[in-house]
Amino acid sequence: MAKHNNLGTWGESLACERLVADGYAIAARNWRSGHYEIDIVAMKGDHVIFCEVKTRSEGGADPLDAVDSRKISRMIASARAYMEMEGLERHTVQFDLFGITAGADGTARVEHIPDAFEIPLSAR
Repeated sequence: MAKHNNLGTWGESLACERLVADGYAIAARNWRSGHYEIDIVAMKGDHVIFCEVKTRSEGGADPLDAVDSRKISRMIASARAYMEMEGLERHTVQFDLFGITAGADGTARVEHIPDAFEIPLSAR
């Protein structure tokens, strides 16, 4: 596995740990169906939380800069596919972002932005 894949997996594990510590249940990691993909799907009450995790090494660009409008559109489409496949259409949807920066000393800075954006009216 490439070094960047290891870094990404490590970042997703940190995000899952944070979610669980905050009372969320992890429903899926690295969910894929066709061209749809979601890093983490979590549940809390009647909320389904779709999480995008971006991990970068210290000294690089801000990990959250990689979440642009195109990525948000793909997240929304993937969430719709997941909700339909799992029969969760009546649940409330939330989109969270994680920006994780890996320090050279093995430490991490984890930035969690809950409810980072809403589905635009034109996409409903």
